[in-house]
Amino acid sequence: MGDDIQELVERLPLLGDAVLVTLQMTLGGALLAIVIAVLLGFGSRTRSLWVRGPSRVVVEFFRGTSLVVQLFWLFYVLPVFGFKMEALAVAVVALGLNYGAYASEVVRGSIASVPPGQWEAATALNMTWFHKVRRVIFPQAWALMIPMLANLLIQLVKGSALAYYITLQDVNFWTVELRRATADTFFSYTAGLIVYFIIAYLLTWGMNILEERAKRRLGRGTRPSLRETLGLKPRGLYTPKVPEPTGGAR
Repeated sequence: MGDDIQELVERLPLLGDAVLVTLQMTLGGALLAIVIAVLLGFGSRTRSLWVRGPSRVVVEFFRGTSLVVQLFWLFYVLPVFGFKMEALAVAVVALGLNYGAYASEVVRGSIASVPPGQWEAATALNMTWFHKVRRVIFPQAWALMIPMLANLLIQLVKGSALAYYITLQDVNFWTVELRRATADTFFSYTAGLIVYFIIAYLLTWGMNILEERAKRRLGRGTRPSLRETLGLKPRGLYTPKVPEPTGGAR
């Protein structure tokens, strides 16, 4: 066990590089996914069949095909047609397309959950469609979709481990190399699990903050702090004690 820990300590600098690659895939794929999700989510709700039809086809195609096959197709098949991307770019595009298709359903459902009266009120104010969506509809839908997008973000982090198969040296690659060096499967993959858990926990914490800010901008109540939950006074506030009157004329 001591040799395993020593090997782990020696490989910590390599872990930093592996985590950086995983975060690049995760954040790049998440940004691409949210752009695709908004485009396909609104496209699936439009009245024009020429927009709604292709949007639904794209969504169903990338939801209905394997992420592994999509990675392999972009990395191995696409160069046959004369278009080659780096492994990191392939991972970002594949993750963005796959999880963007799933997220588009979250966007579509959240927009549909905004009360119709909000659309009618914005129309009565003579707002343009873009202004109506940006100032009235999307902020309300955004607060609704963040919890579901947070779940998809965690799925995206775990899906990034498949990039090991297209030669990316991410956290999964680091875990496999640690197992080869220590010959201890339990220790190596447990270390990998802990690293992925820490990454996922930090991302979840960030999404919770984002959700709280979105709700605050809509004027909704915020979650009580720990001191408020325990019935304690907010820190930094002091209520002076007023002395009781003594004596005086009756």
